[in-house]
Amino acid sequence: MAQKVGLLFLLSIFMFLSMHSFLCGCHPHPAGSRSSMAAVRAVSNHTAKKDVAAEVSGYADVAKQIIDLAVFGAAQNRSYRRLADFTDTIGNRVSGSENLDMAIKYMYNAMRQDGLDVHLEPVKIPHWVRGKESAEMIVPRAKNLAILGLGSSIGTPPEGIEAEVLVVQSFGELKSRASEAIGRIVVFNQPFVSYGETVAYRAYGASEAAKVGAVATLIRSVTPFSINSPHTGWQDYQDEVKRIPTACITVEDAELMWRMAQRGQRIVVRLTMGAKTLPDADSFNTVVEITGWQHPEQVVLLSGHLDSWDVGQGAMDDGGGALISWEALSLIRDLGLRPRRTLRTVLWTAEEQGGVGAQQYYNLHKVNMSNIDLVMESDMGTFTPLALQFSGSDAARKVMEEVVKLLAPINTTKLETHGEGTDISPWMQAGIPGASLHVADSRYFWFHHSEGDTMTVQDPHDMDLCSALWAVVAYVVADLQDMLPR
Repeated sequence: MAQKVGLLFLLSIFMFLSMHSFLCGCHPHPAGSRSSMAAVRAVSNHTAKKDVAAEVSGYADVAKQIIDLAVFGAAQNRSYRRLADFTDTIGNRVSGSENLDMAIKYMYNAMRQDGLDVHLEPVKIPHWVRGKESAEMIVPRAKNLAILGLGSSIGTPPEGIEAEVLVVQSFGELKSRASEAIGRIVVFNQPFVSYGETVAYRAYGASEAAKVGAVATLIRSVTPFSINSPHTGWQDYQDEVKRIPTACITVEDAELMWRMAQRGQRIVVRLTMGAKTLPDADSFNTVVEITGWQHPEQVVLLSGHLDSWDVGQGAMDDGGGALISWEALSLIRDLGLRPRRTLRTVLWTAEEQGGVGAQQYYNLHKVNMSNIDLVMESDMGTFTPLALQFSGSDAARKVMEEVVKLLAPINTTKLETHGEGTDISPWMQAGIPGASLHVADSRYFWFHHSEGDTMTVQDPHDMDLCSALWAVVAYVVADLQDMLPR
């Protein structure tokens, strides 16, 4: 009714302007035209905003049903139990491994048994194998060093590499001391500033050290907290630069060698790594859907990645994100809901190697770009949810601001910027709106890519809250009359 009144009001303004022009026998004065049309646009925008707000607020009861089911009802703790069963059964699941194959089969069968429509889409993924590895400080005293080789690293010769150590705290210091690096193992003891900034040492440290003649690198783990735990991750060799072995060491050992170096002590380390890269392996992205009743070709995509590193259980990174993306569809199905558009959950493969599975999915499906409404990714843990992060047009943001108001029962009504994620980035770069989950992630990098990433990190209530948020946002956006404005 309000919409009709608004349209009639706009029509009356238009007729008034037209009659004014006719009686004058001329076009209205340009300045008057601009101000009049500005008024029309202002009224139109106000009416559209009211219409969106009214439409979205109409989902308050449905949103509450989803939240109640996830947090207090029959589905309470379900995503946590599913994650525990999955990670306890399969363990970690690095790209190319038999464990990852088992994980994909496990999830395919589990989601089918849940009554959902599941299929697999084949992709090729990297296959790097860690092999046996060890490091030992020989001089000035004997000490075993806890290490984790970095993804894509080459191995050492079978007898290992024994060399004197050069300890630096930045790329700038390495450059200024380049002559000292020849024939040495370079240890990077860079301070943790933020993951986004500090991870450059893990990613590029080997090639930067190789440029100045180093024979290997040991890099301080990218974490703000340590209990003598090394953290692994992917690293990138630069083209035309000699490849040298590279691994992460603990914060404690990096600082130990830094203090020794500051005292002028000579340090010698023996490093042995059996790492190797095998031919690309066959794998799958796992896709599960609830088909839309009115616009089945239009899609709201939820996602998390199924692979992990080869340490811990991969419960936090990113088992939790994958499981809440499944749970969201389960909640919607349990309530007998079916949105206008298709809800599609994708559990990506080989995210840790740079979003490999997601990029191939994009290449295959980008022909349907115009039908992708929103892409969502959870890959920063499933701790207590704080907000939804969103990137899109101003008009789309206005819609999403209304959508998150529906989350008042779980106190997550804040809409933030930066909805980016590794696996959804190809879509977002092409202009598709994107969203990610902002959680209380201050401890995330304590456990990230380490043996500490286990079910002990997870909390069932937090996962219920994350599942509820994920389901409400996905369902409402998929059921609105219109797609999000680009």
